[in-house]
Amino acid sequence: MLEPDRGLSLTIARVVQRLQGSSLHSQLERQVSLHKPEIKLESLKEDIKDFLKTSGWEKKLQNAVYSELNVFPSPCHPAAPPEHIKEPLAYMRKAQGSWEKRILKSLNSMCTELNIPLAQKRPANEQKELLNKWNEMGTDEPDLSLFRPVYAPKDFLEVLMNLRNPNYENGEQPSFRNHLGLIQVPLKVKDIPELKEDFNELGLNIGQLGIDDSAQVPPEFFENEHVRVGQKVLAEQDSAAAQQYVRQGCPTALRADLWALILNISNQPEDILYYEQLKSNVIQHDLLVDSLIYKDVKLTASNDDYYFVFEDYLYQVLLCFSRDTSVLEHFTYSSATPPKSYIQGKLGMEEYAVFYPPNGVIPFHGFSMYVAPLCFLYHEPSKLYQIFREMYVRFFFRLHSISSHPSGIVSLCLLFETLLQTHLPQLFYHLREIGAQPLRISFKWMVRAFSGYLATDQLLLLWDRILGYNSLEILAVLAAAVFAFRAVNLMEVTSLAAAEVRISFT
Repeated sequence: MLEPDRGLSLTIARVVQRLQGSSLHSQLERQVSLHKPEIKLESLKEDIKDFLKTSGWEKKLQNAVYSELNVFPSPCHPAAPPEHIKEPLAYMRKAQGSWEKRILKSLNSMCTELNIPLAQKRPANEQKELLNKWNEMGTDEPDLSLFRPVYAPKDFLEVLMNLRNPNYENGEQPSFRNHLGLIQVPLKVKDIPELKEDFNELGLNIGQLGIDDSAQVPPEFFENEHVRVGQKVLAEQDSAAAQQYVRQGCPTALRADLWALILNISNQPEDILYYEQLKSNVIQHDLLVDSLIYKDVKLTASNDDYYFVFEDYLYQVLLCFSRDTSVLEHFTYSSATPPKSYIQGKLGMEEYAVFYPPNGVIPFHGFSMYVAPLCFLYHEPSKLYQIFREMYVRFFFRLHSISSHPSGIVSLCLLFETLLQTHLPQLFYHLREIGAQPLRISFKWMVRAFSGYLATDQLLLLWDRILGYNSLEILAVLAAAVFAFRAVNLMEVTSLAAAEVRISFT
């Protein structure tokens, strides 16, 4: 364990180091150089404080620091090896490594079967054609019949079901929970009292947008005041206040700006330029994962009543995302490792190794649904892109990697099963007996953060809470709540298919 003072100093050093390499630092340097005459050496500290306050930079720096603290994990002991920052449990690291090898094998076999290279430069005429139809890519109908998703959520669930801690002996008489649930790893998850404490603002005695702004409740009781406070939070441009505010839900008109404030996205000219560079990379080079992205959008969002109209946006964002090497940074605190490829004829020679795809993330079936709901909020492609990228490196990556993190998919599955077994034991036992393990139904909801299952207005209210609490645990709580809500109907079903029909969101 780190001493508190030592931990704080390490955190400060890390935040300073990261901010020094950011565009915010160079902007601040330019501003300070313009105000040099106003800053005197004898009163340097006070002059800089005054400058930061009067120029608005104090708030910008606070928001940047707050954003860093939200994203990066607490510092480990200085002697801890880098892999412990990624994932402290060795068996989890091993399982994630095996899963990654399986994904790569699937990708390489597709590459070999179809005789398509992982990456190639587009011919000039193809580049021109793609540039001309950049905003109409949904009208393109490439032949994707031979392509298949590298994996689907159900494949990932099978892997999680086989996870075991080799140091943990269940004994001949397994506990009630271990015996019933699909997840068989001993991780600490929260019980109801702990969840009530952590999600205090979701208590029945506190107003919630999505409930207390309904037609039956006069707006003067909650809605009007909540909107007024939201406008004040936006005027203050305070990320921490915005994060606290959205725990009770965002008014529709303020959501886009509040989320951007929480994620510290301002869409500066250099951000727009960066997006254009990514777009240029898409135009110039064709990757095998492009076809996987096309295929996924066609199979999911294009068939969704809410999201089919955003098909062009989804292609633009996801194709650019696959080229974005800044995404690689999140692997420092993710249990996953970016896959490597080798230049032709140089297999195994590390100096010729490159990350593939460039962002290190291989899309799976349903991946495009992480982007689709955001299209309702942001219509400017570069800002939409930045919001999605930040949501991914903060939250979504945890939903498809094996780790012991409280917001990781393994912990979410265990939390879901524990809540159901503890509070609805009869229902859990009934579903298990008929071969309809609850997790087989709810897993796909959680992996997609309910995107494509909840109506969009409800989904955005859910994602408000994810941002507000900086946690994905609410996904497991909601999944258990859905089962509780449908418990009477589910006690009557006799098969997995019937259970899925009774508990569907349509």
